[in-house]
Amino acid sequence: MGNVTSNVAAKFAFFPPEPPTYDVYSDEVEGKLVMSGLSPEKNVDVHLLDTKGGNKIVATFWRHPAGRFTLLYSHGNAADLGQMLELFLELRAHLRVNIMSYDYSGYGASSGKPSELNTYYDIEAVYECLKNEYGIKQEDVILYGQSVGSGPTLHLASRFPMLRGVVLHSAILSGIRVLYNVKVTFWFDIFKNIDKIRNVNCPVLVIHNCKLIHKAPEGEDCEGTNDEIVDFSHGKRLWELAREKYDPLWVKGAGHCNIETFPEYIKHLRKFVNAMEKLSFSKRDKVQTDPSQASGELKTNKCLMFTKK
Repeated sequence: MGNVTSNVAAKFAFFPPEPPTYDVYSDEVEGKLVMSGLSPEKNVDVHLLDTKGGNKIVATFWRHPAGRFTLLYSHGNAADLGQMLELFLELRAHLRVNIMSYDYSGYGASSGKPSELNTYYDIEAVYECLKNEYGIKQEDVILYGQSVGSGPTLHLASRFPMLRGVVLHSAILSGIRVLYNVKVTFWFDIFKNIDKIRNVNCPVLVIHNCKLIHKAPEGEDCEGTNDEIVDFSHGKRLWELAREKYDPLWVKGAGHCNIETFPEYIKHLRKFVNAMEKLSFSKRDKVQTDPSQASGELKTNKCLMFTKK
């Protein structure tokens, strides 16, 4: 059994940038943590959080003065927080939300080694920081998982029934399913999102790339994939399995790592956040949606890498 698990881990690899793209140090004058590349006027708090796995991970809280919600962002595989700064600035400004971001164990200035279990410990520690340090309630949190970040995102979302919403960006059904077209979930699989999505009670927005096909007389349609890493079928199936489906965003012609560069990306996210503002929380009204296709201006960021053998 150990050999099988090792083989899966070898093929589904974590790729933290080497060397890390930033440093965290203590400001002796201010007496607080500082992250290189972030000036004080950016209004960002830097934290070192202890996890159940015994690691210390870096987390950053990007405060918006009028932010109603907080986006808890779990980034893709081949990235660390130093590469995400410009994207977070854009998202905070356009969506008018606070953003809580973090580096997984073994990424950036976070200690330890990356693993599936550690990503779960990591996001749990970040959520506790939001609750205890900032007094943010569960119903004011929107989870955002990009690529491999969909794993910790759905881990948390499946356990907290009163979250405001979930965004799955180029998400995976599971680790094995990225590598092989299998129909069942094996015990040694990792990031079993296909099972956890069924337990998510809040509205789910799925964002994924696809390729264009033409069907006369209906016109353009969207299926298949332009994603060399995670097939369009992953996003489509996760959307189908979601209990509360929000209007998905299928980004025609995009690749795995450049969805943020398409103008419909930020427009659709803003629409989603606005819809969450109007959501009747006491009744947990279902968000009624229809499938849509969209093409998508924003800076791209690093994301997920898998080794296919």
